[in-house]
Amino acid sequence: VQLQASGGGLVQAGGSLRLSCAAPGRTFSSYAMGWFRQAPGKEREFVAAIAWSDSRTYYADSVKGRFTISRDKNTLYLQMNSLKPDDTGVYYCAAGLLDALISTIKADYWGQGTQVTVSS
Repeated sequence: VQLQASGGGLVQAGGSLRLSCAAPGRTFSSYAMGWFRQAPGKEREFVAAIAWSDSRTYYADSVKGRFTISRDKNTLYLQMNSLKPDDTGVYYCAAGLLDALISTIKADYWGQGTQVTVSS
């Protein structure tokens, strides 16, 4: 099963982007889902996650107040506002156990990534 992330692009600092993630032909209603990013030369890091049971959300400190994760039956979203150059990287969506997503960056399913570039 492949998750498909989309919505990345080039934006100026202070701008906004909305990422989407879907798995054609199936739903992930019993999985927690999350977004991660990887900047050039750096390790992949946690950005945000959403629980499957109550849709509770979790964020990295670096994006709190600027990013919003949400989901519907078939699609995961990441609304990114007030973007900064430090937000540049490849963004990946993933599905799995909530604790594993947040604490160990391990997932059962990964998307292929979408590039986000924020210019200063």
